[in-house]
Amino acid sequence: MSDTKKPRIQMADLARMAGVSKATVSRALADSPLINAETRQRIQQLAREHQYAVNLGARNLRLQRNQTIAVVVPYEGQTHQQLSDPFFLGMIGALADAISLRGCDMLLTRMDAAELGRCAELVQGGRAMGVVLIGQWHQHELLNQMAEAGLPMVVWGADMGPGQRYPSVGGDNIEGGRLAAEHLLAQGRARIAFLGDPELPEVAQRWQGHVQALARVGLQPDPQLLLRVPFDSTRAAQALAALLDAGTRFDAVQACSDLLALTAIQVLRARGLQVPADVAVIGFDDMPVAALANPPLSTIHQPVPQAGAALVESLMALLDGQEPPHRTLPVHLVERRSSRVTAPA
Repeated sequence: MSDTKKPRIQMADLARMAGVSKATVSRALADSPLINAETRQRIQQLAREHQYAVNLGARNLRLQRNQTIAVVVPYEGQTHQQLSDPFFLGMIGALADAISLRGCDMLLTRMDAAELGRCAELVQGGRAMGVVLIGQWHQHELLNQMAEAGLPMVVWGADMGPGQRYPSVGGDNIEGGRLAAEHLLAQGRARIAFLGDPELPEVAQRWQGHVQALARVGLQPDPQLLLRVPFDSTRAAQALAALLDAGTRFDAVQACSDLLALTAIQVLRARGLQVPADVAVIGFDDMPVAALANPPLSTIHQPVPQAGAALVESLMALLDGQEPPHRTLPVHLVERRSSRVTAPA
């Protein structure tokens, strides 16, 4: 006698019928408030109609995973940018607040940028439901491959345009680079040293804005003034010292982070130069330490608290089966005394 018993329905079957992700089905069956009431009711009704039985042990494991968001802070093996970088600390704090408001837990981890493929292990191993990655580094194509493989991941970084497969949230880097350079040019500074590595997507866009500002006043960038350094204070100090040793003339420094800008001020002062009288300095990010520097640091403000909320919102949308758009957040110039003698403190 043949067995005509129907095969047991799986969570993937419910997800397909409901047109949502498995993660959404899991949350809906657990009555999670992260899923809107209409979707919860529709999925629960499908489960009843098809006599879907929840494996309590497996559900507990899923719930544990689905309450945790992994925040990955990459580093490059040769430079090992410190986690104590003010930008990292600010972004981690913003993400922690946003994740907590969602009723989830945060798993913070560091990872060599060359091994970002390991992010998938955090989800596949059940440690996290999704990943927020701080920075693209040089791994744009790898991130595309990870997204195409189905990894729920959102990246803080630059919008790379057509062909980008992973959702991203980032500041308006081109505008920020342009605003910083225009401000220095308006102070009569025409020889601006640019401190940052344009091979990194965010820095490439800030360099683009810098070049645009120069072009508007009929200037071309001087290759000698492009200091290709990572987000590493030691490398930045060495590059700026070498520029001074070579006798290359410059009257301003446009740095791609507040940490690099503060490093520049230290190097300039050690050489007997006054900031801003001899060399004006401007940073990027507007971390709290910028206002406390001596002199207070002019910088480009990035809305970090809003960025943390936007990253978590995008990840939740991705887990809910949606395709969140790439988001570019507005930035603005904050003038302080490091770039303009008459600027407010």
